[in-house]
Amino acid sequence: MRIVALLVCLLLGASAGKAQAPGRAPALEKATAFERAVVQEMSDARVQPKVYARHLRELRPYFEGTLWNRPGRLPLRTEEGVKALDEAIAFLETQRPMGPLRFNEGLALAARRHARDIGPRGGLEHVGADGARLSDRLNRLGIWHGLIAENIGTLEEDPRQVVIQLLMDDGVPGRGHRRNLFNADFHQAGAGSAQHRDYRVVTVIDYADGFVLNP
Repeated sequence: MRIVALLVCLLLGASAGKAQAPGRAPALEKATAFERAVVQEMSDARVQPKVYARHLRELRPYFEGTLWNRPGRLPLRTEEGVKALDEAIAFLETQRPMGPLRFNEGLALAARRHARDIGPRGGLEHVGADGARLSDRLNRLGIWHGLIAENIGTLEEDPRQVVIQLLMDDGVPGRGHRRNLFNADFHQAGAGSAQHRDYRVVTVIDYADGFVLNP
């Protein structure tokens, strides 16, 4: 099975998203340890990219062509093989350290709701069953400003493996997932995970310059 990761959805806000009319505050379901760890792993990669490159370099011996023979786990059929891994390593080794990503419960809530929407349906798209896009989902929950973006990854149940998938961006033209992760305009992020009908698990990651939940 090849690595599956959906193309990014990147939106530009001229100033800020608008909150909906006052009403009942969104139920704030606390993020799981896994969801928090995904954001921490992304932050670690941003703050110490050269250190993170070492994690990727350790994976090189496990590639045979496009087959990734992961120790203790099911093999994955990639599209590019070790080429995508080497490109990610080269990127990390030349990337300057940048500011961390702060975990945001509101972004995690939006991400989790979308994961629970698309997971049971076997979806991988950024548009919800009701037609809502990322900006719509955030507007329902609070106020965002600056840039917002969303990454979606599948299969992985280990936080580091989720981030490695985003860094390699196997088969994704332009490496949009990696660009989101290392976008200096993003200062906050939240991850939400759910079971997926076809790929076992789906993890949605929402990024923003800033986001505040409705009071």
